[in-house]
Amino acid sequence: MDVLEFDDVVIGFGKGGKTLAGVLGRAGRRVAVVEQSEQMYGGTCINIGCVPTKALVYAAHLGHDGDDAAHYTDSIAQKDALTAKLRAANFTMLDSVDTITVITARAEFVGPKRVRLSAGTDERELTAERFYLNTGSLPAVPDIPGASEGGRVLSPRIHTSTELISESNLPGRLVIVGGGYIAYEFASMYAAFGSEVTVVDRSPIPLKHEDRDVAAAVASALTGDGVRFLQGARVTGVAESGETGVPAHDGALAPALVGVATASGPITIEADAVLLALGRSPATAGLGLDKAGVETDGRGAVVVDERLRTTAPDVWALGDVNGGPQHTYVSLDDHRIVLSQVAGGPERTTADRRTIPTTTFVTPPMSRVGLTEGDARAQADEHGWDVGVASKEVAKIAAMPRPKIVRDPRGLIKLVVDRKTEAVLGATLFCVDSQEIVNLVSFAMDHGLPYTALRDRMYTHPSSAEALNEVLGAIV
Repeated sequence: MDVLEFDDVVIGFGKGGKTLAGVLGRAGRRVAVVEQSEQMYGGTCINIGCVPTKALVYAAHLGHDGDDAAHYTDSIAQKDALTAKLRAANFTMLDSVDTITVITARAEFVGPKRVRLSAGTDERELTAERFYLNTGSLPAVPDIPGASEGGRVLSPRIHTSTELISESNLPGRLVIVGGGYIAYEFASMYAAFGSEVTVVDRSPIPLKHEDRDVAAAVASALTGDGVRFLQGARVTGVAESGETGVPAHDGALAPALVGVATASGPITIEADAVLLALGRSPATAGLGLDKAGVETDGRGAVVVDERLRTTAPDVWALGDVNGGPQHTYVSLDDHRIVLSQVAGGPERTTADRRTIPTTTFVTPPMSRVGLTEGDARAQADEHGWDVGVASKEVAKIAAMPRPKIVRDPRGLIKLVVDRKTEAVLGATLFCVDSQEIVNLVSFAMDHGLPYTALRDRMYTHPSSAEALNEVLGAIV
């Protein structure tokens, strides 16, 4: 069997891995990037994650001529064109470097620092000094009678986020199983496209990890957009209204019958599509990690230390596969941590990450960094904080006309501080442009700026950031 030799091998074409490969390759090292599907060049974010979903969120709220179904189909086509363009650019970015080889094949370790590549009937092996795991994550698919079994769906009506955003036909009735951030993002998006959306959430309260006032504001906004929430409910099974897989009389697939156990008794919901939005799991199955000496935890995530080193010498894990926060910008920072070890430069570890801002792209977007009010009060005695809170409904913020200008003054802005030191402990921003404002707050927190620096700063006008002048002027 042919054996290929490299200095560095990246398994998976995700954000951290491709960036690391580019730096090492341009420095003259012989690098191989192994990706099992040419449809995933560039990783999850540009192909099935951040970019395509946010393109659809934007499209969902555009005005359009014609019916909703036609607009949706056109939006899917435009999304596909965008991801194809980005995928090609990502491939060229690496393939154009003489010392980098992109290999489309499935990788499996057969021993320490030795991998077998399989592409159809073609097999070969490769060795290298260093390996970097960057295989990302996959949608979690738990067993639901009639819907899914053994990690696979049982009906063309059942989807994960990956499949649903590839469907060119708008589902008239969409049932979303799950109550997390992916569920909310898709509920907001598809309701805006014109679907009748029902969210089935096991939790008795919406967005259980958020403060109750924030969760209520988000749920109220989505309810106002037509989303129905079933809290404290669970899907008991899914069946076809006709024979499984047999088209209905109009040529379409028969609708799914979704059985739901609610607090007031069992109900059945007809759905043209069912989305399983129950989180994502590290993609480590089939990699043969045990043969390389790489340990995984109970969730299947690769075990790493603060320098992202695995339990095998000269093997690192970047991005979702290592069990850290599942964000493309975290994967990008992972590459900085690894690069400091293999190519020199300022040392960086995961402990250097003080804040990790997040955004859920409902409409308007909800962003958060640091602690919620509930978390801060729970930890106040331990840290000696005098917790202060600034909170205001967006529609009542006089110094923030931008949401009114763009015709969406819904939402809530909330910041939590320590009145003793004036440190910002956290912020939740449910408003237009929150995905930008949260980075400003995160920067202030990372660099130890007092909340008064944000309160008294000059901001451009009209902008959403200038809300901080008014909101932070009312700490209680």
